[in-house]
Amino acid sequence: MATPFASLPDYLAIPRIEGLALSPDGTRAVLTVATLKKDATGFDRSLWAVAADGSEGATRLTRSAKGESAPAFTADGDVLFVSARPDSDADEGDESGQLWILPAAGGDARAVTRLAGGVGAIAAVAEASTRLVIAADLLPSASTVEEDGKLRAARKKKKVSAILHESYPVRYWDHDLGPAEPHLLALDLAGLRDTVGAVRDESAAAEESEKDAPTPYPASLPRPSDLTPQPGRSADAAGIAISPDGSTVVAALRVPAGMDARYRLVAIDVASGAHTILFDEPRVDFEAPVISHDGARLAYVRTVKGTPAGPTQQELWVSALDGSEPRRIAPDWDRWPSSLSFDAHDDALIVAADQDGRGPIFRIPLDGGSPVQVTSDDFTYTDVRVDRATGDLVALRSSWMAPPHPVRIARGGAITPLAAPVALPEVPATMVDVETTAADGARVRGWLLLPETDAPAPLLLWIHGGPLNSWNAWSWRWNPQLAVARGYAVLLPDPALSTGYGLDFIARGWNAWGAAPYTDLMAITDAVVARPEIDETRTAAMGGSFGGYMANWVAGHTDRFDAIVTHASLWALDQFGPTTDFSPYWQSIFTPEAMIEHSPHRFVADIRTPMLVIHGDRDYRVPIGEGLRLWSELNAQFASSDGTVPHRYLYFPDENHWVLKPQHAVVWYETIFAFLAQHVLGEAWKRPDDLG
Repeated sequence: MATPFASLPDYLAIPRIEGLALSPDGTRAVLTVATLKKDATGFDRSLWAVAADGSEGATRLTRSAKGESAPAFTADGDVLFVSARPDSDADEGDESGQLWILPAAGGDARAVTRLAGGVGAIAAVAEASTRLVIAADLLPSASTVEEDGKLRAARKKKKVSAILHESYPVRYWDHDLGPAEPHLLALDLAGLRDTVGAVRDESAAAEESEKDAPTPYPASLPRPSDLTPQPGRSADAAGIAISPDGSTVVAALRVPAGMDARYRLVAIDVASGAHTILFDEPRVDFEAPVISHDGARLAYVRTVKGTPAGPTQQELWVSALDGSEPRRIAPDWDRWPSSLSFDAHDDALIVAADQDGRGPIFRIPLDGGSPVQVTSDDFTYTDVRVDRATGDLVALRSSWMAPPHPVRIARGGAITPLAAPVALPEVPATMVDVETTAADGARVRGWLLLPETDAPAPLLLWIHGGPLNSWNAWSWRWNPQLAVARGYAVLLPDPALSTGYGLDFIARGWNAWGAAPYTDLMAITDAVVARPEIDETRTAAMGGSFGGYMANWVAGHTDRFDAIVTHASLWALDQFGPTTDFSPYWQSIFTPEAMIEHSPHRFVADIRTPMLVIHGDRDYRVPIGEGLRLWSELNAQFASSDGTVPHRYLYFPDENHWVLKPQHAVVWYETIFAFLAQHVLGEAWKRPDDLG
């Protein structure tokens, strides 16, 4: 069967749905759709409206060279989004992303902010007022948005990029932190007014002022109110909610704890800016706040920090909006919520969570009743929105057989696909649920994707990252359908440490990554290679991040595979711990002894399998030193007299943990498939053309 997965250019050209927002009346959903640029070097993003009842029709709302993202609705049904598109009223050449509004009544979109550093995200929008909260970065010496603009202009003119750090951390995933600090800014759209021509304080007044004075903020735009002045890194929030009337913001703000940090819930009065601490405990994180539709109650997640002794539960709690009368709900529910919101009538929480290789939606009553599973298919649900008029839900869902697409979920569980502008692609695989029993009696399961062939297929063991993760949703970066289209069967297992199987299952691999996670992987591989569809004489293992760690561990502990691909991998845990972007977490979940015992680098001399090492220089979660040390020690151990080794190293100087540029993704896949073809299929090595 011919599918777009047989060709990497065709695969990249598949449009992608990346986000969903639901209108206040529940009749419209707005989707963020990403499409490949004409030169195939990036993606353009636009917003599309579709009927939320499943009827036909999709309407494109936005079109610009810079694209749009992060849609949200105002209480009046206007569409908000973030874009770096040109603003006719702004200075020429200003390319910072700003907040825009597209009126429901019709007309062009217009900018709502003009911040020198741009807008990072729409943090929360009030359901019944004109207020909202945005996230934006301001320089630490600036006390106003005007001063921030002046300071930024000076740095730009002098070409200064230096950053002075006065606290930890200094990096996050793929970007440097600073020099600006994150802030939460309140806006009232009632202050937005249209003008004919420029208003005086944006033109003549600016010319009459002193030459070095800051440019006044436009009077035609609602002035941002800083809810977190002098925040440090506290506004790196772990969730933000705003009351329906827009008077109160509840934020999970970061609190330094030495080198480490925790999150506490803080109520912020929008009018005065006053902060009131609602919940704060040592070594406890309070995160993901949501406020009920009537503004009376608050729900949140409470998590005691883990230690080497074991993981802890992510607890669901509710209280009054002022923090009084807190109580835990569903205390026996052994799942970790990935999203939560109040049901239409505020009598239950709507929660998405990993479960058994899927990501279903649950309805959890506030009266002490047991959680009720709303969806029971093989999909994972994200962007879950509540239609208050009917009690139905609108969400995106995906599996390894279908990328994210919008659906409507009736209260009884019936699912109606929405008429999205993006058709689901034909896939080459069939998918089956596989499982085995580990030596300790634990059930270990995963997904097996099989090609259409009468002959036994070579097997690829793909190991997920995390490690607190599950192979339960579509990924455009690690897509097994591409391997299936080339004749491979792909095993996607959830070993110990995987989410969706309860706290005890996670605990089996805690502080011992090389123990149960490894033996689980080998046990389910044994079960799968015994199937008649699999050629057990041709196998390979691959993984990224924690999956790369496991690939390295596998390489040092068995020679059963013909090839191993390790991407963005942890190699020496004693080195990784203090150099990753937030070392306190990783160092707190291991004992020093376990960090040494379970470090793959100690077993380099035992490696017998050809390895393809891949790393990006801008990976701050797993720093480049891991890849460099792995490559160095492979060469020190295995280089022949002429300098050659059976291993290879694919290096991306300007990529991060994921390798996101489309043509770099092509090179990534081409190199992997060429390496596998050589060692698994017995074909001659073919260097990808774009590698010179």
